[in-house]
Amino acid sequence: MRPLTRRLGAAAVAAALLATACGDVLEVRNPGPIPDEDLNRVDAVQSLVNGMSLDLSRALDPLTQGTAIMADELYHGGSYAAEGLWNRGIINAEDVNGLWGNTHRARWVAESGIERLKTVLGQAEFDRSPFAARAYIYAGLANRTLGELFCDAVIDGGKREANTVHFARAEAQFTEAIRIAGAVTPTAVRDSLQRVAYGGRASVRAWQGKWAEAAQDAAQVPTAYTFVAFYSTNRAIENNDTAFETQQTGGRREFTVFNTFWATVTDDPRVPWLSTTLNGQDGRTRFFRQMKYPNLDSDIPLVKGTEMLILRAEERLRAGDVAGAMQRINDVRTFHKLPAVTATTAEQAWPILQRERGATTWIESRRLWDLRRWNAEPAPIKNTFLDSRAKCIPISENERLSNPNL
Repeated sequence: MRPLTRRLGAAAVAAALLATACGDVLEVRNPGPIPDEDLNRVDAVQSLVNGMSLDLSRALDPLTQGTAIMADELYHGGSYAAEGLWNRGIINAEDVNGLWGNTHRARWVAESGIERLKTVLGQAEFDRSPFAARAYIYAGLANRTLGELFCDAVIDGGKREANTVHFARAEAQFTEAIRIAGAVTPTAVRDSLQRVAYGGRASVRAWQGKWAEAAQDAAQVPTAYTFVAFYSTNRAIENNDTAFETQQTGGRREFTVFNTFWATVTDDPRVPWLSTTLNGQDGRTRFFRQMKYPNLDSDIPLVKGTEMLILRAEERLRAGDVAGAMQRINDVRTFHKLPAVTATTAEQAWPILQRERGATTWIESRRLWDLRRWNAEPAPIKNTFLDSRAKCIPISENERLSNPNL
C-alpha cells in the first residue's frame, strides 16, 4: 500500500530530497475531508493543492476507460449498458453525467483554488510559490481534457461555447505556471514544474493551430520525462479502476484489447497486452488483457517527452518536412528500442504518424481527440474511423436540465 503521492519527475524528487524542505513541495498526500474555512491559512496551502490533484485523478479514471472504447483502443466485452453503446459510437447525454461533472469539478476546484491561494499567500508570495505553479498546471490539464474530449464548453453555468474555449484557458494557465515556476527554488523543482507546463502548453497551442509555437514548447520536455495522474490503494476513490475492469484476478473483464486495431500489435512495449483463454463478462467476447495498468495503483501519464516528439513530428509533417517528421518519429521508436520506419511522401507518412501517436498515448484519454481532429481534415490527413460515430462527449443531461442558459 502506498500513500497518495504525486512526484514531479524522478530527478526532481532525488534533488529535492537533498534540499531543505523541498520534499513537502513535491509530495502529495490525500488530507481527507477539511472544513472549507480551514483552507484559508498558509499552512493549508499544500492540502488545497493536493485536493486539486486528487480531483483531476478521479476525473481521468472513468474517462480513460470510456474514451478507450469510444476510440478503438479497447473493446467492450462486458455487461455495462452505456459502455456497450459507446463501443458502437453512440454517446447519449444521459449516460455521461459523471464524466461531465467530475471533469468540470476538477477544473472548478483548481481555478477557484487559484483565487483562494492569491488571497491566502498574498501576491508576492504567490508569484514564487511552487504550489501556485502546480495549481495552474492542474487547471490547465483539466481544461485540456475538457477541450479534447467534450463537444462544447459550458463554464460555470454559462452558455454553450466552442470546445476550443478550454484550450485558450489552458494555454493561459500553463503560461502562468511557467512564469511562477521560474521564480521557484531549488532548481530541480523549478525545472520539473516548467517541463510539465511546457508540455501541456505545447499540446493546447497545437490544437489552436499554433504549431510552430507548440513545437518550441515541446522541445523543452526531455524524451524520458513523464508527469502522471497518481493512483493508490489507500481508498477505493484513489484506485485506478481501469485496472479493476480489465484484470482477471480480483477484478472484472469488461474491456478487452480483442477486436481492436491494437490486437494486431504484438511487439511494441507501448501497447502491452496478453492473450488469455477467458471470455469477457458477457461470456462470449475474447478477453485480451491490457497490461499498461496492471494494478490499482498504476499511474496514468499526462505529459510525456515521447508524446512531445510525436507532436513535433506532426508539426514537421504539416510544414511539408517529411524527413524531419520521420526523424522525430524514429527518435521515439529508438527510445523504445523499436526498429526505424520509413516514408518519403506525406501520403505514406500520415498513417505512420497517426499509428505512432496512438501507440505513444495508448489508453491515456487522448485518442478520441486525435481521431476527431484528423477526421475533420482533408486527405492525406483524414482518418475515417469516426465517420459514422459520435466524435466527442456531449453536454450532460444534468447540465442541460440545471443550466437556464442551455
